[in-house]
Amino acid sequence: MTPDAQQRIENLVQSNKIMVFMKGNKLMPQCGFSNNVVQILNVLGVPYETCDVLSDPEIRQGIKEYSNWPTIPQVYVNGEFLGGSDILIELYQKGELQQMVEVALAL
Repeated sequence: MTPDAQQRIENLVQSNKIMVFMKGNKLMPQCGFSNNVVQILNVLGVPYETCDVLSDPEIRQGIKEYSNWPTIPQVYVNGEFLGGSDILIELYQKGELQQMVEVALAL
């Protein structure tokens, strides 16, 4: 990963309470897994930002190295990597995701 890509990723992760690296954006997800994440966050009614990895190949590859996680989407809450679609679904179903985002947004 280039230093520029790493800096851009770090800036996005640190400057947004909830940051999603995904295919497409929150208005038009470009894959089912990204859509799952968007739907969950929309149901929770929390503010979040997205970064479309399809429009930036450097970020698309860099985010995988940054998190040491091979798949997209990737969700960060308060600067910490949570996981992808499956993990978000699981946390949501257990009721843990709502609490995590509430705590993050309260800080």
